[in-house]
Amino acid sequence: MLDYIIVGSGLAGISFAEIALKNNKSIIVISDESQKSSRIAGGLYNPVILKRFSEVWNAEEQLSVMAQFYKTIEDKLQVKVNFKLPILRKFFSVEEQNNWFAASDKPFLSPFLSTKLVFKKYNHIDSPFDYGEVLHTGYVDTVLLLDSYHQYLRQNKLLLEQSFDHSKLIIKEDCVQYKGYEAKHIIFAEGFGLHANPYFLDLPLDGTKGELFIIKAPDLELDVIVNTSMFILPLGNSLFKVGATYNPKDKTDAPTEEGRTELVDRIKEIINCDFEIVSHFAGVRPTVRDRRPLIGTHNQYERLHLLNGLGTRGVMLGPAMAKDLYDYIENKKPLDPTVDLHRFYKKRK
Repeated sequence: MLDYIIVGSGLAGISFAEIALKNNKSIIVISDESQKSSRIAGGLYNPVILKRFSEVWNAEEQLSVMAQFYKTIEDKLQVKVNFKLPILRKFFSVEEQNNWFAASDKPFLSPFLSTKLVFKKYNHIDSPFDYGEVLHTGYVDTVLLLDSYHQYLRQNKLLLEQSFDHSKLIIKEDCVQYKGYEAKHIIFAEGFGLHANPYFLDLPLDGTKGELFIIKAPDLELDVIVNTSMFILPLGNSLFKVGATYNPKDKTDAPTEEGRTELVDRIKEIINCDFEIVSHFAGVRPTVRDRRPLIGTHNQYERLHLLNGLGTRGVMLGPAMAKDLYDYIENKKPLDPTVDLHRFYKKRK
């Protein structure tokens, strides 16, 4: 009997898979890769919500778990996926500068906001009010991460590449069974695909579509991530990832002309040099209205568990939430009530 069947192989699924394997648990991952949000993600990690200069929930712990998690994977797979890079928040006014310094005095934000303005001028980006530097930031190459980890799972015969048929799941008191596999637990990490899961349909997982570009801009010389109304992330060889749009209405993962126009207009507001669109991609992020993940155990079936709702911060949240869920299942460590899926069931009573 396996310890875990894991449904989904995006950031959530591979995070749980790695933590289970690290603890010598037996697993099988089932995925058809129909959900693309992890693959098309910006991949940035940033402990500060720069729109409001406020702290990301539980940022310090997430960064700590994340750093160790990606280091373990890099050592294990012999790939480099975690790139530490400063994020510079471009200021648009003296008032924004003042708000930044006020925020940097707050105890929870002071470790993450530099109190020294960055005066450096980057070619083709006007910055009359300079920049603020966010500390402990960078990005994860999610495509390389997923490709490498999927290959590792394949080589070890731990990946079943097919759609999961929920109607074939048999739930027993002491195990679950699926197409000849038997396991103590099943973890659903399906992202926006949760809407096809009959066991968790009553949970308020929404979806927010995001569209991004890879552009080529030979005249743009950046060695940092610049954040304004969007982010510009240098990838090398004059290539930059830029984004993202936020569309709560469209639930498809097809790039749109509307998204293209919005991104082009916003790029032109920030840089004043020529650029070429190399690729345009889109995905639906699994988001929750209270901006917290959805993790925990089904309210009726104790063998069924959920790891979802990572939203726009999957590279930071994934490892920490997978660790919390694993500790909850294996060590009976209580979940934070603000991420426990039962917060929604309690509201209905």
